[in-house]
Amino acid sequence: LQISGYLNLLANTIDNFTHGLAVAASFLVSRKVGFLTTMAILLHEIPHEVGDFAILLRAGFDRWSAAKMQLYTALGGILGACFAICAQSPKGAGETVAWILPFTSGGFLYIALINVVPDLLEEKNPWNSLQQILLLCTGITVMVLLSLT
Repeated sequence: LQISGYLNLLANTIDNFTHGLAVAASFLVSRKVGFLTTMAILLHEIPHEVGDFAILLRAGFDRWSAAKMQLYTALGGILGACFAICAQSPKGAGETVAWILPFTSGGFLYIALINVVPDLLEEKNPWNSLQQILLLCTGITVMVLLSLT
């Protein structure tokens, strides 16, 4: 098995841990924020997990082992949620949320920009770049509209 498969599993576990942090902290704010965060993470995770599965197959894992390892990395999300809940201050959830949400949001923005911006800069076809920027703006607009309802 190639080392890239194991590195992907480690990165996926850390990613799922931060997702768990974000979901739990969001529900500490309100149900609405919790549901919005959960939906955003689910929409992100579906293609992400399919891609991770393909990486594991390419790294030499068989289908069953790759699926099992993906399930194990999902436990990182549960650990992240438990950590967020256990980190609650006796003074209330506000102090916990004050550091968890900015931490996870900043991490998600950093990863998204690290993945998106270099591809946009290397893109030779301006139409493809425009499509990517429009889709990025559409995603932001959808989240803003959902937060207003």
